[in-house]
Amino acid sequence: MAEYLASIFGTEKDKVNCSFYFKIGACRHGDRCSRLHNRPTFSQTIVLLNLYRNPQNTAQSADGSHCHVSDVEVQEHYDNFFEEVFTELAEKYGEIEEMNVCDNLGDHLVGNVYVKFRREEDAERAVGELNNRWFNGQAVRAELSPVTDFRESCCRQYEMGECTRGGFCNFMHLRPISRELRRQLYGRSRHRRAPSPSRSHDRPRDKKRQRSPDHRYGRF
Repeated sequence: MAEYLASIFGTEKDKVNCSFYFKIGACRHGDRCSRLHNRPTFSQTIVLLNLYRNPQNTAQSADGSHCHVSDVEVQEHYDNFFEEVFTELAEKYGEIEEMNVCDNLGDHLVGNVYVKFRREEDAERAVGELNNRWFNGQAVRAELSPVTDFRESCCRQYEMGECTRGGFCNFMHLRPISRELRRQLYGRSRHRRAPSPSRSHDRPRDKKRQRSPDHRYGRF
């Protein structure tokens, strides 16, 4: 019996524990869910709840009407946000293996930022400190997340452009960063972990991506 219960833990066959919370670290029913949300006591992954605000969903003019924001402007805004958060968390708490941001619209997923550190100790320290901070005018809400394999958390139909549920899908719709920024951030992380002795200090650096003053965010 114990072996069977262990084999179905966190799956849809598990009638005690919430499979959505186990896979995604969030559940649309929240505290009203009829199944248990087993919050981890240790994990490599943290979630910063509702931290990212998509300007296409929030931009308004002075009279309260919705402002049009182009896809190019949204991507630039998002890349700047992603770089700001990734860089600061890596510098303060430790190496980041993976960071993902939800583009869903459901309250339990909208703007969630998932950060997977290389070390569990770094994730624990980050949660302890970030809950006392503010970012871009809003209080940071951070917690350890059970998510470690984002392939199980993501909507496969969305990745193929076929999700019919749109932004209210209960699986993660992860917003991609630009290829240039991905090379810059994850390449920097790899170099920091294993520097090459043959690299010259005089080697010219890539030009820093330009940021508009409108896209600067508050520090943690």
